[in-house]
Amino acid sequence: MAEAKVERKDKRIIVENVRRVLLKEYLMNETRRAGFGGLDIQRTPMGTRVTLLAERPGLVIGRKGGAIKSLTEAVDRQFKFDNPQIEVQEVSAPALNAQIMAEKLANALERGWHFRRAGHSTVRRIMEAGAKGCLVVIAGKLTGQRHRTEKFKAGHIKYCGEPRNLWMDRGFAAAKLKPGVIGVTVEIMDPQAKLPDEIEIKQPSAEYIAAAASFVRPVQAPVVVEPEPALAVQATVGPEGADEEPEPLIEPGERESTTAKVKKSKVAAKRLKKVAKEVKQLGVDVDVDAEGGDGA
Repeated sequence: MAEAKVERKDKRIIVENVRRVLLKEYLMNETRRAGFGGLDIQRTPMGTRVTLLAERPGLVIGRKGGAIKSLTEAVDRQFKFDNPQIEVQEVSAPALNAQIMAEKLANALERGWHFRRAGHSTVRRIMEAGAKGCLVVIAGKLTGQRHRTEKFKAGHIKYCGEPRNLWMDRGFAAAKLKPGVIGVTVEIMDPQAKLPDEIEIKQPSAEYIAAAASFVRPVQAPVVVEPEPALAVQATVGPEGADEEPEPLIEPGERESTTAKVKKSKVAAKRLKKVAKEVKQLGVDVDVDAEGGDGA
């Protein structure tokens, strides 16, 4: 018994969807001159509300509403909807409506435009209107007896997933030519689309900055311990190129006086050696000891 109820429910869903598709095709054919842009069907307690999007709603309404009244009666008679009420809305940006652009592209092909010229022109017009991306597919006997498919695309396009279902608008139309029927598919990404990879970083407010500053503790300056002064050593080079003993620059008082004495004694020794050399040249023997003293 439960299985029979499920089958009847599934059958009702299928029948309702088929009826809606047939209604869409009927209204598309009836409002082709007005620029059919889409259809929205909602069931309300007062009846069925049918919202029709058109590029030129005046042609759908007609003089004094005569065209829309006859259209409502035909929908009620053929599709058996409960108290149908048709509302017409104008499309604000026709270049961003996929169904309208597909119809225009199909009309251009029927008027004799080359498919490449028509495809590139449609893509350029859509992108100039501000779309994030678009895809135009033309399939059929384009230049010969064999069927082939040509694609024209620009911008960012999503082929699957939730972003495609949310932001990609799809429209289809058919162009009837002598070689055969050419199918036209147009897909447009909404300019307001927010993709998963687009991240927006918000700047912090003044209140947040003030609150964060109040919780920040002042950082104490690190204590720097100065090292003890070290003795600087300087190496001197003698006249013959050999390194002499390093001479301390900063020394205690005692050591400083001793170093001065040693330096003076060395200078005196050099002078004595020079004098002794001159005396030897005169023929006198002079003995100079290592400490700078002289002897006969």
